[in-house]
Amino acid sequence: MIRIVADDKIPFLKGQPEMWAGIKYMPGQKITRGALMEADALLIRTRTECDAGLLDGTPVKFVATATIGFDHIDTGYCVRNNIFWTNAPGCNSSSVQQYIAAALLKIAAEEKIGLKGRTLGIIGVGNVGSKIEKLARILEMRVLLNDPPRARVEGEDKFVNLATLVRESDIVTVHVPLKLRGEDATWHLFNNELFRMMKKGAWFINTSRGEVVETNSLKQALASRKPLSAVIDVWENEPFIDRDLLKMAFLATPHIAGYSTDGKANGTSMVVNSLCKFFKLPPKEWYPDNVPPPENPALTIECKGKEREAVIGEAVGHTYNIDDDDNKLRSDPGSFEKLRGDYPLRREFPAYSIQLKGCDTDVVRILEDLGFNIYT
Repeated sequence: MIRIVADDKIPFLKGQPEMWAGIKYMPGQKITRGALMEADALLIRTRTECDAGLLDGTPVKFVATATIGFDHIDTGYCVRNNIFWTNAPGCNSSSVQQYIAAALLKIAAEEKIGLKGRTLGIIGVGNVGSKIEKLARILEMRVLLNDPPRARVEGEDKFVNLATLVRESDIVTVHVPLKLRGEDATWHLFNNELFRMMKKGAWFINTSRGEVVETNSLKQALASRKPLSAVIDVWENEPFIDRDLLKMAFLATPHIAGYSTDGKANGTSMVVNSLCKFFKLPPKEWYPDNVPPPENPALTIECKGKEREAVIGEAVGHTYNIDDDDNKLRSDPGSFEKLRGDYPLRREFPAYSIQLKGCDTDVVRILEDLGFNIYT
């Protein structure tokens, strides 16, 4: 029987490995080298720094993070020491799509601007960025894409350089991994120079990693009203976030864009299946069977007299109220980690059915394309 140490906040995990492994659950930040001295496998989230200091001299042969990001894993060390490592790419891409949809529709409603025809610049077009591209095209926005690694492989035709994107975009959204150095480094990618290039009145959204943005540069840009405002989900020095930036942001949330219940279940499923494949354990294509349904899975929308984006906003807002996360963080910034650790149930669009009354076919098509179950 293999021995596992796991972050006790990995959702839907408890009760599953016990059938074929010995497992010890611990708070992610309290997993130490000593705790791994009798472990074959380590299952973590972003709060465990997984490097030589943690792994050296332990029997750990397998490390998996139930997250898209893996900058908390020293992958070079793992490769050099024959430790298999893996992450959960794309597990929460639809969750981030839901978050961005909520943010865009709130911006449109409060600023009284239509999204149709506006230019959305997407930096990083991997699993998440591709979902945001799909969202933007569903909403009939103009899309600019920047992804140097993909451009080198696929050709430049569908991509633009970074300067062109920030100059031409009404809204810029960032979906890159954190890479500290080398080609395509993203640490402090957004600095004074890039913010100065942005249109006056543009919007900036970051749901990737806080360190992709130089905080003081963003604060200077916001103070000068260029860009007009920002939606910030990820922060430098989490959980000790910059309180001034918190006050300046249009929307401020505690690194939960990818925290839908579906995204969490997907990440845990990917980790468990990778573990079972590596150690040749029994479960095949495992997925949690205890994902709870949403509290109110059905919705009726009367479309008469409503603009198209108002109807879409009503549907999206029923699945996720982004103001709730914003209000909770502003009321108690010191609870950043608790807000993440105790994040409430949030299901994605396919978990909901909507009855539309008096809606035109465009609205029906858009909501179906977003993943809702629609009937009239």
